[in-house]
Amino acid sequence: MNVIRQLNSGVNAAKSLDDGIESAIEWLAENQDKEGFWVGMLESNSCIEAEWILAMHLLGVKDDPKYDKVVQAILNEQREDGSWAVYYDAPAGDINATVEAYAALRTAGFGAGDERLIKARNWIFSHGGLKNVRVFTRYWLALIGEWPWDETPALAPEIIYLPAWCPLNIYDFACWARATLVPLSVLSVRRPVKPLPAESRLDELFPEGRENADYSLPESEKGLAERFFLVVDWFLKKYNRLPMQFGREKAIRLCLEWIVRHQDYDGGWGGIQPPLIYSLIALNTEGYGINHPVISKGLDAFNPPWAYEKNGGVYLQCSESPVWDTLFTMLALFESGCSFDDTPMMRPALDWILSKQITSWGDWQVKVRGVRPGGWAFERANTAYPDVDDTALALVVLAEARRHVKDSAAVDAALERAEEWILGLQCRNGGWAAFDRDNNSAIVTKIPFCDFGEVLDPPSVDVTAHVVEALAALGRDRHDPVVARALKYIRSEQEPGGSWFGRWGVNHIYGTCAVLPALAAIGEDMRAPYVLRAADWLVRHQNDDGGWGESCASYMDDSQCGQGSSTASQTGWALMALVAMSSHDYDEAIRRGLDYLLSHQKSGTWDEPQYTGTGFPGYGVGERTNLKEAGATLDQGCELARGFMINYNMYRHYFPLIAMARARRHLGLAANPRHQDSRSSVEVAPEALRGRACG
Repeated sequence: MNVIRQLNSGVNAAKSLDDGIESAIEWLAENQDKEGFWVGMLESNSCIEAEWILAMHLLGVKDDPKYDKVVQAILNEQREDGSWAVYYDAPAGDINATVEAYAALRTAGFGAGDERLIKARNWIFSHGGLKNVRVFTRYWLALIGEWPWDETPALAPEIIYLPAWCPLNIYDFACWARATLVPLSVLSVRRPVKPLPAESRLDELFPEGRENADYSLPESEKGLAERFFLVVDWFLKKYNRLPMQFGREKAIRLCLEWIVRHQDYDGGWGGIQPPLIYSLIALNTEGYGINHPVISKGLDAFNPPWAYEKNGGVYLQCSESPVWDTLFTMLALFESGCSFDDTPMMRPALDWILSKQITSWGDWQVKVRGVRPGGWAFERANTAYPDVDDTALALVVLAEARRHVKDSAAVDAALERAEEWILGLQCRNGGWAAFDRDNNSAIVTKIPFCDFGEVLDPPSVDVTAHVVEALAALGRDRHDPVVARALKYIRSEQEPGGSWFGRWGVNHIYGTCAVLPALAAIGEDMRAPYVLRAADWLVRHQNDDGGWGESCASYMDDSQCGQGSSTASQTGWALMALVAMSSHDYDEAIRRGLDYLLSHQKSGTWDEPQYTGTGFPGYGVGERTNLKEAGATLDQGCELARGFMINYNMYRHYFPLIAMARARRHLGLAANPRHQDSRSSVEVAPEALRGRACG
């Protein structure tokens, strides 16, 4: 008898679901860190390892014990056609990742005649050659003497002088972009070069000779603003050649001070790889030796926990997610009926989360005045950039934890500060962005530097929906003015087919499944036509195997929205959304989804090679765009050459667990009486979770 039949056969169905939930909880108990948190690896693409190899050459670091294994990690990810890709099972390789991986392997001593490099080189030539690489890749090639600095976009460290009210100041850029821009502006004017050894030069990538190479930026449609900034770029390059530039040295000094002031206590910058790697090179260029405490600390940031071993290689994470992972894990345990008294995992996790609330200064305060700090960051050591998404999730979890702890004073204080902070970050259109308020000055996306990822942090539906759900946990409903403004924004962003775009997760499944639980939480009419359209969209996109899946390619190809191989995380999202409909009209789809999860669970958890997290869709502005009109100008296809995708290795675990626990209540399936409510899930209030034992 298969699981789906069991789910329609009373006691067997309840026992199967209970067993699946208990097995997932046991896996969490075995994988909790001794400090109390949980964290999964963040897999991205081989640019992270390749840039580390190149940086070690530039910094003169020759004895890092993980070097050979980082090289092996790059080799592990080469595709059969010779390329490297941005995400798992991408329809095509990426020219930037492939060129950077190629350069790293040559730097590491691989000869041009190596079979793997021959395959990579043939792929590069068949995809337009070096002419098609992005600005960041050109900077790396310039640093190792393989690209003329004159043929890279000019940046000016004088940008540090611009006040916050002035267009194009550093705080008009998203926090991740500004933390990258500041060190790159130093490198752009200093133009350091540490050539590769003669035997490692990349001459073979210039088959017609360097003097005949086309170094121009890829052709794309350019509006008036883009053409204006190309002229500015030309003038900047001329200015940089003058024997003296007024205020230049002071600007560089201020940039260095800004960089040092923003270093995290684990040695990183902003909790992400780009500002970390560029800051190290910029500081070293300005005289900071590799034994200087700032540099030494930064180099150490590339060791565990940021580094991890897999398949004989050492992979370097682009970031880390212990706060995010711990909060969702705690939510999953609460949903599963775990109590503080009977679940030893819970108290250490709560104490760890409370210790990570940020009450110190951050960049967000430059444009948001009169609001006390009180958010959480994604990472354990990043204190300058708390984010709205983590803080919203913390509000949900702490609101529930307050019902369980005997002395709630610390939790109450944390909730008060967090609510104040998150309300202060609401944008003018009613939504919330990830890190800043009203960070949507589109003019900054027009400069030549901005040909990759996103440099803005505008509001998104998924973050806004998480905040709405958090405010509901604090007692606000759809009639609250703050919530009403957010609801208006959410409704305005709905796609014609009923879904919502997912900025920080893949993609329309993520966006839609963030919205529906939020609507239910604030008391929205879940029979409203626009709500039913969303739920029906989800049901229509359920796969034949009962699961849900969506490829990263949907960010460029609208026909792939909601389409893709089933994954545990995306199936969990869909089930959470359908259960939130509080209607038994969707029970068949829910049961089929549960069958998928239970039949694919192995040793308490799930396998998921697919990437379901989003760093950058690659739109430049970060917002949902009309790709039929704008797609031709983005210089990327479904390979997402401008994008950055992530596999969060804990998504495959806590989202299915949350979904199974909520579906168990909704369907009234629980073999163990401790998990069975006398009312259906339509009627069960949050108080029904109080005091439940786990197991």
